[in-house]
Amino acid sequence: MNFPIITDPFFYGVAALAVLLLGVSKSGFGSGFGSLAVPLMALAVPVPQAAAILMPALLLTDVLGMASFRKDYDKALLKFLLPLGLLGSLIGALLFSVLDSHVVAGIVGGMTLLFLAQRLFFPPKADSSPPPRWWGVILTMMSGFTSFVAHAGGPPVTAYVLPLRLSPVVYAATLSFYFFFINLSKWIPYAWLGLLDMRNMLTSLVLLPLAPVGVWMGVRLARRIDPVLFFRLVYCGLFLTGIKLIWDAFR
Repeated sequence: MNFPIITDPFFYGVAALAVLLLGVSKSGFGSGFGSLAVPLMALAVPVPQAAAILMPALLLTDVLGMASFRKDYDKALLKFLLPLGLLGSLIGALLFSVLDSHVVAGIVGGMTLLFLAQRLFFPPKADSSPPPRWWGVILTMMSGFTSFVAHAGGPPVTAYVLPLRLSPVVYAATLSFYFFFINLSKWIPYAWLGLLDMRNMLTSLVLLPLAPVGVWMGVRLARRIDPVLFFRLVYCGLFLTGIKLIWDAFR
């Protein structure tokens, strides 16, 4: 019998964790941890299907994240990031059918680990200048591109935004608004590519109640946590993401 939703218990185990991570990501931690969502689900289903199933959860967590931080985002930074991210997402849509997901995973994972190595061995000084705009252009376009292909847009844009030394709340708010518009722009291309079928959407509805739980957990942490510890957790999430993506690339 062909069931209208996925029934594999292992899938729901990894998918539940993935949706919780997406929710927590709206606090800013998801710059690292949220990018693990698709790789986690790819343990049970193909990457394109995992990305499609997460679309409704992404939309809900984005809306909840924006509502939680609606007065805290950096308007000037968002105005710079958003057009570049949308352009990268458009490039991802045009190349989606010819890209190997393992190659994309390897590129994102490698860049993530290189960024962390640079921060570890050459830490910025207190009076150092922010990264140049041209670097932000490259990383933000890559963020839109990898977001479309595998919902892994967090590490590239984080590599540009983290050195700007925003407060945890402003950092989380700005990225929440950024990813809301990036993820919203993916719905029509995903439907055009045939990924938003009934089986995937019904499966997503089963997982959807976990999304606000993750957002609630993340927002409470972001407003109470020490900034130093906050960004250490972001770095930890980025490290785990980089390792997992490199593993996926060579698996």
